[in-house]
Amino acid sequence: MKKYLDYLWPLIGLVAVVWSVDLLWDKLKSEAGTDAAIQTLLEQGGFWDNLKIVASRIAQKIGLISPDAFLHAGLATLVAYAALAWYDRIALIHLGKEKGFSWAYISVCSFVTYALSHNIGASVVSGGMVRYRAYTAKGLSAAEVAVLVALCSFTFAFGTIMLMGLVLVIEPEILRPLARLLPKFAIGDGAATMIGYGLLGFCALYTVGAWLKFRPLKIGKFELIYPRLPIVARQYLAAPLELAGAAGIIYFALPDQGNPGFLIVLGAFLLSFSAGLLSQVPGGVGVMEAVFLAVMPGVPAPAVFAALLVWRMFYLIIPLVISLPVVLLFERTQLRQHARAAAIAQAQEKAKTADPPLA
Repeated sequence: MKKYLDYLWPLIGLVAVVWSVDLLWDKLKSEAGTDAAIQTLLEQGGFWDNLKIVASRIAQKIGLISPDAFLHAGLATLVAYAALAWYDRIALIHLGKEKGFSWAYISVCSFVTYALSHNIGASVVSGGMVRYRAYTAKGLSAAEVAVLVALCSFTFAFGTIMLMGLVLVIEPEILRPLARLLPKFAIGDGAATMIGYGLLGFCALYTVGAWLKFRPLKIGKFELIYPRLPIVARQYLAAPLELAGAAGIIYFALPDQGNPGFLIVLGAFLLSFSAGLLSQVPGGVGVMEAVFLAVMPGVPAPAVFAALLVWRMFYLIIPLVISLPVVLLFERTQLRQHARAAAIAQAQEKAKTADPPLA
């Protein structure tokens, strides 16, 4: 069975690569086909014609954004992905397994994990698959990888709760326009402020639990340890840094005229990205546009679409393109190692069963 599993994982990796390329192409076409006439051309044209149309449409939208905005958006992307790598590092420190894992290895693993999970959707499953392959190859058990994945997911959720709480306390009016999308969002400023304080209160309770050193939760032989204060302190830094970097891509890509400010952009990003994750829509396509257009009515719709396109290019598409060769290279290396180990085992087995030399 182990022999078959050694070849099954590379096959799964190859399927993920093919699926990601297909999703990438669909996403690019959907971005280019927002105009009805262009959509008709895409439906009637062949692959190479469609490729030219998609490339020209993307170039038109991106050409409206200044070089300085691109530079700042690129730097914000680097900040976001560096903080995502910090998520993994924090989880390894929590497990007491940080030794033997270089920052380079963690960064590549984290980069590929989020590049795939953000685009494919089902982030816990798709991200868990990449982490399982990478970290078990370095000696972690399946249970330890599960804790690592869970803590990384919680770090993201913790940052979202904390920053959303701050946004609602400082800018409670951000929820007003969302009532046009869904009547349930018809929440007054006072209620929004109270929700904000409630979210911040949750963060405070979580911190108090770390300060009081809650006992581990034991389920059979499995032990779940409550994060200690040094871990929580790192989460307070890493999670907001990642989310602010991701939202900063959109903020820098928006025009100065009508720009509502970073806090409003951050709040819109937290709401739309979280909704996209919950709905398992890859890249939050459609969800983000609806939320941003509702929250920022003073910004022209084409400018919002262009900014979100830049965000998808920097945060989703470019990382996906870079990560695909990394996945293939990793699986190729793993196959070679398994083949080498099998050859050595076979040679040792032959040596054991060989006839002893004549005296």
